[in-house]
Amino acid sequence: EGPALDHPFYLPYTTSGTLAVVTEYALPLALQAEVHAPADVAAALSRIRGNGFARAAVEAAYWCLASLTLGRSLAELFGGTRSRIEVGESIGIAPSLKETIEEVGRRLAEGFRRIKLKIAPGWDVEPTAAVRDAFGDIVLQVDANAAYTRADADVLARLDDFGLRCIEQPLEYDDLIGHARLQQRLRTPVCLDETLWSVDQVRYALELGACRNVNLKPARVAGISASLQVHDLCRDAGVPLWCGGMLESGIGRASNIALCSLPGFSDPADMSPAAFFYDWDLIDPTYTVGPDGCIEVPTAPGLGYEVDEERVRGAARRTVEIAA
Repeated sequence: EGPALDHPFYLPYTTSGTLAVVTEYALPLALQAEVHAPADVAAALSRIRGNGFARAAVEAAYWCLASLTLGRSLAELFGGTRSRIEVGESIGIAPSLKETIEEVGRRLAEGFRRIKLKIAPGWDVEPTAAVRDAFGDIVLQVDANAAYTRADADVLARLDDFGLRCIEQPLEYDDLIGHARLQQRLRTPVCLDETLWSVDQVRYALELGACRNVNLKPARVAGISASLQVHDLCRDAGVPLWCGGMLESGIGRASNIALCSLPGFSDPADMSPAAFFYDWDLIDPTYTVGPDGCIEVPTAPGLGYEVDEERVRGAARRTVEIAA
């Protein structure tokens, strides 16, 4: 699954553009390459600049094939050690503080291990203070979705009072230097998301001190091989790491869940059940979050879940076949 959004407002990629790159470049390059392991596919696709979602989709298919051929689960192939992973939940900007508190209460009652509040200018210090006052010493972080500028450092510094796990992506997606300067100002760790679109970007951010917490979205960094490198970078640097997600179906979430079984993922993942977004999933049965806020890591080879091919065909809007 190449889970680009249907608009270029997160990163400069879209669903239609991702399909074009997959069919015109990524898949043909993979089919022409001499492939002994999935990492060979990642190497073949490295000629493509950017377009991580397209590269991730093709590489993931080869990881699935390798898993089936070897009879080993994806988690085992990745080097995972956990049988269950902790997950958190993200809370959007509600019309009122009361509704925010109620939503947080519901998610905590459902067992989620971490709460992430969306913030924006004018909706930041007050809701954060309200949630901290209402629920005490829960694992709490905020996500700005690049809504602030360097001029907002004073406001963001006020969030230091609330013992947050991190402030996620406060500034623009390409402002690495601005984040480094902001991190010098804040006690709270800055976490980067959109800014980290490749392994090298993660390396630069850590070297510059632009963040002290990393959100890894595997498709954003061009796939599983790149994600394994990011995992090792953060582990070696002692930087907290957690797995975020796009709006994947269970097909895309399968490898995300398997990745989270690696020991370097120290913080709860963003892994909302498909039912939060969709009437039905493309895998059946879909994954679930237990009452303790954990997801079981699949042990079966391949995706670890059964794909409902009829649902895939019914949901398809465009289909392209590529000759080997």
